[in-house]
Amino acid sequence: MNFDSADAITISTAVRQGKVSAVEVTKAALARIATQNHLFNCFTTITAETALTDAALIDKEIAQGNHPGVLAGVPFAVKNLFDIAGFTTLAGSKINAENPEATQDATAVAKLKQAGAILLGALNMDEYAYGFVTENSHYGATHNPHDLQRVAGGSSGGSAAAVAAGLVPLTLGSDTNGSIRVPAALCGVFGFKPTYGRLSRAGVALFSSSFDHIGPFARSVQDIATVFDVLQGEDDRDPICTKRPPELCLPQLKQDISDIRIALTKSAEGIAADYFTKGAEPAALAAVQKVADAIEVTEYVIIPEAHRARAAAFVITASEGANLHLDKLRLRPEDFDPATRDRFLAGALIPSSWYLQAQRFRRWYRDRVREVFQNVDVIIAPTTPISAPLIGQQTMILDGEEILVRPHLGLFTQPLSFIGLPVLSVPIQCQNALPLGVQLIAAPYNEALILRVAAALEAKGVVSAPIILNALNSEAV
Repeated sequence: MNFDSADAITISTAVRQGKVSAVEVTKAALARIATQNHLFNCFTTITAETALTDAALIDKEIAQGNHPGVLAGVPFAVKNLFDIAGFTTLAGSKINAENPEATQDATAVAKLKQAGAILLGALNMDEYAYGFVTENSHYGATHNPHDLQRVAGGSSGGSAAAVAAGLVPLTLGSDTNGSIRVPAALCGVFGFKPTYGRLSRAGVALFSSSFDHIGPFARSVQDIATVFDVLQGEDDRDPICTKRPPELCLPQLKQDISDIRIALTKSAEGIAADYFTKGAEPAALAAVQKVADAIEVTEYVIIPEAHRARAAAFVITASEGANLHLDKLRLRPEDFDPATRDRFLAGALIPSSWYLQAQRFRRWYRDRVREVFQNVDVIIAPTTPISAPLIGQQTMILDGEEILVRPHLGLFTQPLSFIGLPVLSVPIQCQNALPLGVQLIAAPYNEALILRVAAALEAKGVVSAPIILNALNSEAV
């Protein structure tokens, strides 16, 4: 079996059928990480000893005729803001390295282990999840497997790059303003942000509590659906986790999508002036049109005031993030990543009246978008305005204007997480060019509709996430 290219379900099926052992799969994945991680800088912690112990237990369960779980023997890794029992949760920071070890796994980690998955370690990220590039001054930049000179996106850059490079088939990340979707798009993999509160964040270091989601990265829609189904369910450890009963999505993937109302975004002035098209490179818009053409989308909808939603999102996340780290900002400002520190300091200076007004607008915007979803089920939009920029690149040109790279990578993701909508970024592989992503957006708790559309696109060959092997022949960075 080719472990580099196999997806999670293929691996699990082979393990459960006895075609390969979980220990063999785990050793192969650890060997890949040992020989290749220096190229990408995805892992900050490797849990080899516990991984091999857990894999041996899976093999024992199978030998005894027991069912070890739907993800039996599947290697996975998590953004280093998820608690891993026996390890310190870094959250991308130098300061957190002084904290005691976690005493128990984050709920999401525990659920994947219960399903038979094997945890191999923790992954690089922007400090405290505040960024879109994973250029971390403490732990280094994560390199995009498609081009080692380019960013992997962020803040879950290590999570996306590890999947794209074939180090592991599954990872978990977190998304505040686009931190799952942006790196998924830039690295050419699937990245899923379910409805706010749909999955437990217990044991996850938060950035902005009223925004933060967790979700999976994978190379197939089937893997995304499987992980989402495993992670669903209420959790008293997370007060915002919904008590809504789980809705299994995997059994629905092959359903016909002709009954799903799908639309592109446009403004009242016409598609050229739409927020989700203005400020995007032609290739990003072409990726959206490719998806629309494949499933014969001809309808358009208006998402009103998206630019104000993004501005309000900036205000709220900066304020909440700064408040969370205020004591350390006062006592140890020199120990922060400079880019994170400066944004937190700016957030600490935001007047309370701005924060309150942004929250009032948030309620208004949520109601307006809810009205949009009375007439449509799934909306298509670009994930990022450009493909992956170079590591260290500070500015880019969009619409003839020079703008900062870091904040504008979230141009099209922020207005959606602002009100907790479920979104999947699907990968579009571009011939002789870097990959791009397209967002599939739905009303809250309609994850199954998104995944059905994504599965149809995958079956048509429109979206895909192949392993990137060309980087393996490159010189170490």
